[in-house]
Amino acid sequence: MSRTVLFDELGGPEVLRLAELPPVEPGPGEARVRVQAIGLNRSEALFRSGGYWYDATLPASRIGGEASGLVEAVGPGVTEVAPGDAVSVLVIDTTMSSRGVYAETVTVPVASLLRRPDDVDPVTGAAVWISYLTAYGALVEAAAVRPGDTVVVTAASSAAGLAMLQTARHLGAVPIAVTREPDAKGARLREAGAARVLAAGDGLVERIHEVTGGRGADAVLDSVGGPGLTELALAVARGGILVVYGWLDPRPMPMPRNWPLRISGYAVHLVVEDPDALRRGQAFVLAGLRSGGLAPVVDRTFTLDDIAEAHRHLEGNGQVGKVVVTVP
Repeated sequence: MSRTVLFDELGGPEVLRLAELPPVEPGPGEARVRVQAIGLNRSEALFRSGGYWYDATLPASRIGGEASGLVEAVGPGVTEVAPGDAVSVLVIDTTMSSRGVYAETVTVPVASLLRRPDDVDPVTGAAVWISYLTAYGALVEAAAVRPGDTVVVTAASSAAGLAMLQTARHLGAVPIAVTREPDAKGARLREAGAARVLAAGDGLVERIHEVTGGRGADAVLDSVGGPGLTELALAVARGGILVVYGWLDPRPMPMPRNWPLRISGYAVHLVVEDPDALRRGQAFVLAGLRSGGLAPVVDRTFTLDDIAEAHRHLEGNGQVGKVVVTVP
């Protein structure tokens, strides 16, 4: 049997429960993975509570989009991986209710697997791909950031935010971190590569213009959204770009008008579902891991038994980096 996290109704972390389910035999084009570690993402908290872009199938919905482990079995005709291979798992389509990775085993399409290099441990393998492919896609594919560009990252202490800072620095850009807790998190953000750390809230646009000599940022990467997006657009330099890749603030996002900037919506599936972009993204991230320029920050680990507490920590906004659940 495979211990699997399910939920039967929308709500807070308390709706998550553990159940014993039989492992699913892989069919054509599928593989079964013995999960070793699970990376938690804000999207999963939204999925659990009913705020995600698609709805959970209730009752007994699975949950989870990112994990690492070892291939246990493969279906007929599968040659891409073999039993014993170390892999990372990405479930970022609309099948989380049936293929969610919060479990001891998961059966997924082979297309959902990325090979895990020998020098990447299970926790890192569960912490790296969604955050760093998001950062790569937003900064390189969408914003075309160049050396010397100034890049502003909101919600910078999140796993994706830290990946944005590291990736911007790796590209030779100048990263500026925005956080609600600059005193508590400033040192960690500077360690991740932030050239400056600014406080979110009133006066942010003025502070961005001040530290950029009045020019504004070449790129602003925002995962917050909400009504503050209109003001944030004023921090973008003439001809720059505002990339919106999240909606932590669920309120409407008024679009700015008649300002000389580009606005792009972005999600990691735009890279993962494009074979050429995924190939480029994998090469970029793996090269960064090898050089040390990219290094996932793990805030805290939990066990599968403590999945509800892990979600409470994820939503507490006190973490710096990725929350990871280990599966013995």
